[in-house]
Amino acid sequence: MKVFRWCAMATLVLAAVNARAACNWPAWEQFKQGYISEDGRVIDPSDARKISTSEGQSYALFFALAANDRKTFDRLLNWTSDNLAQGDLGQHLPAWLWGEKDKARWTIIDSNSASDADIWIAWALLEAGRLWKAPHYTATGKALLKRIASEEVVKVPGLGLMLLPGKVGFAQTNAWRFNPSYLPPQLASYFTRFGAPWTTLRETNLRLLLETAPKGFSPDWVQYQKNKGWQLKPEKPFVGSYDAIRVYLWVGMMHDRDPQKARLLARFKPMATQTTKKGVPPEKVDIASGKSTGEGPVGFSASLLPFLQDRNAQAVQRQRVADRFPGNDAYYSYVLTLFGQGWDQHRFRFTAQGELLPDWGQECASSH
Repeated sequence: MKVFRWCAMATLVLAAVNARAACNWPAWEQFKQGYISEDGRVIDPSDARKISTSEGQSYALFFALAANDRKTFDRLLNWTSDNLAQGDLGQHLPAWLWGEKDKARWTIIDSNSASDADIWIAWALLEAGRLWKAPHYTATGKALLKRIASEEVVKVPGLGLMLLPGKVGFAQTNAWRFNPSYLPPQLASYFTRFGAPWTTLRETNLRLLLETAPKGFSPDWVQYQKNKGWQLKPEKPFVGSYDAIRVYLWVGMMHDRDPQKARLLARFKPMATQTTKKGVPPEKVDIASGKSTGEGPVGFSASLLPFLQDRNAQAVQRQRVADRFPGNDAYYSYVLTLFGQGWDQHRFRFTAQGELLPDWGQECASSH
């Protein structure tokens, strides 16, 4: 009897281990194999220079944290710090572009910063510190956040404090360029715990999102002029496409109790309506007229999984993601898919305060 009971217990333990092995995050494991080098560099193979960006590093840090993959998190963090931030993310904003500059010379190609990546890295460090109870992550995250506030935040007449897309090249005497996808609202909420300038930035960021989408579609880039406000009808139309798709993704992943979410969903409803009607998200939209062209790649469909409120419309995009899952030659579509499908499979959530709720205990992800 004892032998039988021991065998039964052993079988159960083995089944649990196998279930866990089979039900980790296969898409993340595949991403690591296809896109991350041994030393922790996220490689975008679409560029001949085999580039790495601070954005790619920042997103991978998020996925590693969501997957409870601390070994990969540390590899990514060390490579980012050593190669993009002169060895210290508390002292230097990371350069946004690294790769093969000329024959066999691998180095920084463009030393300017990208504030969206800086924001995600700071948030990932702060949350890693909290979830893994590791104060050194917290300290670096706080130092980086202070650097962002001092080097990438600017006071704009008529708007207030705003997050610039990078430390150089986006502010003129009377005009400023912004990217609405650069500060996810849940991260803006998270940073308010650190006081100024974040308490203000949360509100001005909401204005950026609401006021630059007159027809319910967010632009990739937009300009604000002193005494004239948002320039939504310039000579060349502003388009919403590969950058702006992230706006809908971030909004969809906000906690339902975040007071900004309902307003943002209402403003961007035309994007949901058009996707539902056509069965696929548009690739490009003229934000002044609302006219769309093209079909967005599969990453666009994944981005809209958290955003679409209609279950049938969601199911159509879910199926498209399953049928056309990105390969190892589509970095951007792949990261959008890890965000959108990962959220859809309940691998992580954000709280109303913008903290990460990872599903580290799950054996198998529910995919509805």
